[in-house]
Amino acid sequence: MNERFLATLEQIVAQRLAEADSDASYTARLAEQGAARIAQKVGEEGVEVALAMAVGDDKALISESADLLYHLIVALEFRNIPLQAVYDELAARHAPST
Repeated sequence: MNERFLATLEQIVAQRLAEADSDASYTARLAEQGAARIAQKVGEEGVEVALAMAVGDDKALISESADLLYHLIVALEFRNIPLQAVYDELAARHAPST
C-alpha cells in the first residue's frame, strides 16, 4: 500500500455515501447520523491520536491515525470537498515565496 491508497479510500467512501446502504456500510450509517456525529468521530479520533502520541504507544498511534484519516475523508466527502483540496492547501502553504 502507498499514498495513492488515500485516493482509493476517498472513492470507496464516496461510493458508500452515494449508495446509502446503512445495513451494509458503517460509512453510510455514520453519514445517516449527520454532520455532528461525523464531527464527533473526527474529534474522538484526534484525541486518541494525541493520547497515543503522549504515551509513546507507536502501535496505537498508527492505528488511531488510520482511524482519523478515514473519518476525516468521510467528513470531507460528506461536505463534497475533494481530498485534492487539502493536498492543494498543504502545497500552497509550502510553496516558495515569490
